[in-house]
Amino acid sequence: MTQCREIMKREIECLSPRETAQAAAARMREQNIGFLPVCDDGMQVLGTVTDRDIAMRIVAEKLPAGTAVEQIMTREVIACYPQDDIEVAKELMADHRKSRIMCVDDAGALIGVISLSDIAKLEGDGASRTLREVSRREVSETRL
Repeated sequence: MTQCREIMKREIECLSPRETAQAAAARMREQNIGFLPVCDDGMQVLGTVTDRDIAMRIVAEKLPAGTAVEQIMTREVIACYPQDDIEVAKELMADHRKSRIMCVDDAGALIGVISLSDIAKLEGDGASRTLREVSRREVSETRL
């Protein structure tokens, strides 16, 4: 049994909800990432911002780059606990069509992030089932 704590990334960059979309994009570029959690001062996850959120909610809508992250973030937070089996994380990712999920402590504070790439490193070809589940649900919902 592999626990989530064994594969989660622990060095996490968070955004304040008051930071701008431009600041979020700059941080993503600097770190070569496409995803940042949005947290309050106590590391409670309020939401997430992705490069896609910036493209779809700022650029496509022609909003100012100075728009606060809290205006464009995805508020749905999908999380697991460090002691959870990795199967729990995989199921959450598939059920909610997320390629990344938060790992929080008992108080709900962010302590790690698990991505599909973390699962792929652990399982190799076994990760393809989770990827198929995430993608299949995504495709079927866009056809509705």
